[in-house]
Amino acid sequence: MLGNIIGIVENEILLKLAIDIGKFENLINIHVIMEDGNRKLVGEIIDIKDGIAHINLLGEIINDKFVFGVIVKPSFSSTVKLISKEKIPMIIGVDNYRENTDIYFGTSPVYPGVKIGANINQFFSNHFAILGSTGSGKSCGVARIIQNIFDRQQYVPYRASLFIFDAYGEYHNAFKNIGGTRGEIAFKSFTTNLHFSETEVLKIPTWLLGVDDLALLLNAEKPSQLPIIEKALKLVNIFARSSENVVKHKNDIIARALLDILSSGNPPAQIRDQIFSVLSYYNTSELNLETPIFQPGYTRPLKQCLLIDASGKIREMELLTTFIQKFVQTDLNLDLPDENIIYTLADLEKAVDFALISEGSLNSEKVYEDSNILKVRLHSLVNSDAGKYFEYEKYVTREQYVKELLTAPNGRKAQIINFNINYIDDRLAKSITKIYSKLLFDYAKEINKRASMPFHIILEEAHRYVQNDNDVNLLGYNIFDRITKEGRKYGVLLGLISQRPSELSETSLSQCNNFLIFKMLHPVDVEYIRKMIPNITTEVVKRLRILQPGNCIVFGTAFKVPVIVKLEMPNPAPSSSSCDISGVWFIERKTPTNLG
Repeated sequence: MLGNIIGIVENEILLKLAIDIGKFENLINIHVIMEDGNRKLVGEIIDIKDGIAHINLLGEIINDKFVFGVIVKPSFSSTVKLISKEKIPMIIGVDNYRENTDIYFGTSPVYPGVKIGANINQFFSNHFAILGSTGSGKSCGVARIIQNIFDRQQYVPYRASLFIFDAYGEYHNAFKNIGGTRGEIAFKSFTTNLHFSETEVLKIPTWLLGVDDLALLLNAEKPSQLPIIEKALKLVNIFARSSENVVKHKNDIIARALLDILSSGNPPAQIRDQIFSVLSYYNTSELNLETPIFQPGYTRPLKQCLLIDASGKIREMELLTTFIQKFVQTDLNLDLPDENIIYTLADLEKAVDFALISEGSLNSEKVYEDSNILKVRLHSLVNSDAGKYFEYEKYVTREQYVKELLTAPNGRKAQIINFNINYIDDRLAKSITKIYSKLLFDYAKEINKRASMPFHIILEEAHRYVQNDNDVNLLGYNIFDRITKEGRKYGVLLGLISQRPSELSETSLSQCNNFLIFKMLHPVDVEYIRKMIPNITTEVVKRLRILQPGNCIVFGTAFKVPVIVKLEMPNPAPSSSSCDISGVWFIERKTPTNLG
């Protein structure tokens, strides 16, 4: 018996020790059982001061199973003793570990030899977050956990689909040989390095992008910009085809814009200049400044009909209006692309040009300014290296594209798909992660048997991408927030890895059910974790600052109690080590002349 209970303050038990603590190697973080008749309550020693142990109540053993949570407090007459070695796994480990249902995360630094793990369903059927300061061991921890998933003797997780967005290109080394020689497990890697790579360059078919995707890609900021994008998609659906309807559509758009100018009531000189401006940029072989306009007795080019007479009027206004009205079509239909038409970003750029005048943006300087921003950004994208990520060589549907992502070079299924996004700027990286996440989410929603093909989207440096963005005001939703709120029922799960949790979306982080938290130093992040993460205790928060690298606190629905875990080093390790300053700086001095 350890001692006698002398106080109960909320969830804390004060125990007057009746033992010589000098004979014990360590009692802090050791679990105890408080027996009172048939009731067996479990607590953890969190502090010892002046011969009094402070015990945090955790749960109760009922029918030889540990149940988290306490309804009735122990009595002062309860017998308090250290938990037996046999019962430790019941509380912090995995009961009766089975390869096809459980996973080990690591070992207990408090109880040597005791492995700590979780039920695979309880962990991987929920969103999870892995948090910690730089250098605390997050990348190695992630690599070790994923290696543990596939390191099994009897069962092969062949249908697993893990999409890793690798911010620094760290994980290729950790997973490139994960299949071993048997070929049952495959790692597939994509890179954003356009100049040198041993792996396939990331490519997204332009025709799979919807209005929302393009809004993200072009960094749209206002809802008024969405109609321009939607109209451009409808137009590219026509313009990408080889058809006489293309010219008819272009003529119709140009004619309607010119008629708006002619009927605007603006001064004749302004009308003339605007029409010259439009037809200088937007024109076809049938409708341009040189288009002949026939009159009885003579013919003149369209531009001559814009001459202003001595009275200051455009004399041929009526003739010009009648001529242009002939190009207006009433039977043309515009629909959004149905993924059956291949088009490029260059095609889309042309469509945006016509969408600008089609939506009447020329009549409003403010609307034109907002819309023209999209045109400028798209033009920059088309003419930059970033545009190459959207040059897909062959036609594929969305379903075919997702299946290709999941197909290894040997033709079998790939279980780990790694996107190395180290070579692009944060803005484009954020857009690409959102586009892929939305693509996978939409694909999963349309599978006939719901959640039959689970996707895990793991975001390294998640604070760069999963933020409180303007997406909600622009699109009505943030794709990461939507996935964390709706993804579980479709089998789309997020794994957020971050060193700055305070910069993460509050909604996304609050929807995570399981947490691995490594050493956390920044007071803002520590306080944010305390406020945002459900069920986190004060004791867990206190430990965050003193964890050793490679150790983390695990808690959530997959774990019975919050517990410290020491993770083994992954083999092989990710390329995440710090710069070897001394190794770079110093060379051995042999002779005074060998220093270059």
